Amino acid sequence: MHDSENPYAPPPLPAAPATDDLSRQLQGLQYPLTLSFKILAFASQATVTDANGRTVLYTKQKLLKFKEHVEIWTDSNKATKLADIRANKVIDWSARYFFTNSAGIALGSVGRRGWRSLWKAHYEVFKPGDEAPDFSIHEENPWTKVLDSILGDLPIIGMFSGYFLHPSYLASRADGSPAMKLTKQPAFWEGRFRIDKVGNLDAREELGLFLSFLMLILLERRRG
Repeated sequence: MHDSENPYAPPPLPAAPATDDLSRQLQGLQYPLTLSFKILAFASQATVTDANGRTVLYTKQKLLKFKEHVEIWTDSNKATKLADIRANKVIDWSARYFFTNSAGIALGSVGRRGWRSLWKAHYEVFKPGDEAPDFSIHEENPWTKVLDSILGDLPIIGMFSGYFLHPSYLASRADGSPAMKLTKQPAFWEGRFRIDKVGNLDAREELGLFLSFLMLILLERRRG
């Protein structure tokens, strides 16, 4: 005799859906990602697309703010706001930048390592509520960025410097294992970066690093 199903048993629970618009927007990402921004734009703006050409995010930095504030939208039409990045203090070398989704729920933060970042960019990435960093982001070769900045200001030569000099930033765990990498790509009249996932990451870690790289690019753009 076969066991029959219990008619009073509750139905099986479906797989947990993404809990916010940002998580849903980032589902099914196909790496590598491309992050690009217009060099001549008055306000810092960036667009992120995945390997299939799908627009993933659009970011715009709010001007005339004593504290840094970056808004993240689904696209340049700004129909759906996904997240905010806000500094915890007036802009300086030790500011932390906190990520929240559209409902104001904390997603993590990234902080620049003060004076240690003057020469070689060094950032630390935190999960919500943590004070010990989960990842460090290091500039792999600071001389590349210096040359890119110097040559980029020269007539004619500056137009081509971006094709030969490609600064890169590597995110690593505390044990030194690589997780995600961002590399500048050749481009005219815009900044273009490639984001590669180079290690195993859960969804929360992936999101934290992704937002950290967005903020890093906006900050490092000012330094050249």
